[in-house]
Amino acid sequence: MALTGRAGLVAALGIVLVMLAPQPGAALAGVCLLLAAAIVIDLTFAGAVRPLRLHRSGDTLVRLGQRATVELVVENPGSRRVRGVLRDAWPPSAGATPRVARIDVPKGERRRIVVTLDPTRRGDRSSVAVTVRSLGPLGLAARQGGHRAPWTVRVLPPFLSRKHLPSRLARLRELDGQHPALVRGQGTEFDSLREYVVGDDVRSIDWRATARRHDVVVRTWRPERDRRVLIVLDTGRTSAGRVGDAPIPMAGATPGGGGLLARPDARPVPGWPRLDWSMDAALLLAALAARAGDQVDFLAYDRAVRAWVGGASRTELLSSLVNAMAPIEAELVEADAQGMVAAVLSRARRRCLVVLLTDLNGAAMDEGLMPVLPQLASRHLLLVAGVSDPRVAAMAARRGSAEEVYDAAAAEHAQLERRRITARLRRAGVEVVDAPPEDIAPALADAYLALKAAGRL
Repeated sequence: MALTGRAGLVAALGIVLVMLAPQPGAALAGVCLLLAAAIVIDLTFAGAVRPLRLHRSGDTLVRLGQRATVELVVENPGSRRVRGVLRDAWPPSAGATPRVARIDVPKGERRRIVVTLDPTRRGDRSSVAVTVRSLGPLGLAARQGGHRAPWTVRVLPPFLSRKHLPSRLARLRELDGQHPALVRGQGTEFDSLREYVVGDDVRSIDWRATARRHDVVVRTWRPERDRRVLIVLDTGRTSAGRVGDAPIPMAGATPGGGGLLARPDARPVPGWPRLDWSMDAALLLAALAARAGDQVDFLAYDRAVRAWVGGASRTELLSSLVNAMAPIEAELVEADAQGMVAAVLSRARRRCLVVLLTDLNGAAMDEGLMPVLPQLASRHLLLVAGVSDPRVAAMAARRGSAEEVYDAAAAEHAQLERRRITARLRRAGVEVVDAPPEDIAPALADAYLALKAAGRL
C-alpha cells in the first residue's frame, strides 16, 4: 500500500476543520474515520498489481555514445483496470528515460512503454526492478508492488580511432607494393621474380633463375603475412587512472563498417580511464593487422585471465574483440607480471609479436615487468605501449607561482622516470610506444607498420 500526496492534502484540510470545529475531539474522530474509509475504498477498487505480467524486447548491444531502446510490455490479466505510475529502475550510468511513466491498462489488455538508454560507460547494464503503483478511484491510496523484468544491454567500446584506419591501410598497401605510384615494398617474405633493372640490389639476384632464363633475374620481397600478433591488455590498478578527454560519439550516430565501428564526430567529456584508451588502440591495431593478413589474438590480464580471444577469423575479429572488451573493468590490484608472462608463453609457443598495453609507471615496472622481461623478450618480439597523461606535461610547463613551480618539479620528475623506463626497455631490445591518449592508437599502428616494413615480424 502507498498513500499519495492527495491523501496528505485531505488530511491537512481535515486538521483545519478540526481546529475550526466547536468540538475538536468529535471532529477529529470524524475526519479520521472518513479518511480511513476513503483509503479503504481506494484500495478495494484499485487494480491488482501482483497479477501483472511484464515482458521486454529491444536492443541488447549498443556502442558507447549511441542510443538503445528497450520496450516494456505491461499485460493486465486481472479483473480491474490498472491506472497509475510505473518506475523502471536502471543503473544511473545506463541513462534510462523515462524513469517514471504513467500507465492505464484495462483488464485483459496490454500497454507498451519505450525506454531509451543513453549509456555513459562500457559494460553490461541490467534492469534492476519494475515498481508499479495502481491508484484507486479517489486517488488517495494505491496498491504497490515490484516485478522482475530482467534485461541486459551490453555497451561496447566506441572505436573512435577508426578514423585513422584508412591512412594506415594506404601505408600498408604501399608496403605490399600494391599502390601503382609507389615502388615495391621491402620485406623478407619471397613474392616473385622479375628481370633485373639498373639500380636493383645485386644481393637480390637469383642466380639459379638467371641461369635458367639466360637473363639476370632478381627476387622481390613483401612484408610477411600469416604472422601472429598477440595483444595483451594490462587491467591492473595502473589502468584505472583517468587521462585526457574522452570524446564520446554523438548519440544516434549511424553505424559504420558492418555495424561495429563508431562515427568519428564526437563531443568531449571527462577523461577516460587509461584502460579505455588502450582498448581503442588495440582495436585499431587489430583491424590493421587483420587486413595485413596476420592472425590476431587478445588477452586481458591482471592477476587472472579476464578475457581471451583466440583464432577469430578476419570477419569476426572486431566483433569478438569489442564483445570481450565491453565488460572488462580495471581491477584495483597490482598486476602479476610473472603470471602474465606465463599466460602469454602458454598461449604463444611460436615466435610472434606481443603487444603489451600497460602504464610506463616507474615503480610498477621496476617491481613487476622488468624482472621477468628477459624471459618474454627472448622468446618473442615485444612491443610495450603506454598512455601518457597530458596533464603532467601541462603541469611541467607552468611557472607562474611558487606552488606551480613545485608542481612542475614533481611533473618533471615523473617524466624523467618515464624516460628512464623507456630507455631501459629499448636497451633490452623492446620496442616502446609512449604517447598521449589521442595519439596512442595511430602511434601504435605506425610502430606495427615500421616493424612489418623492416621484416622483423
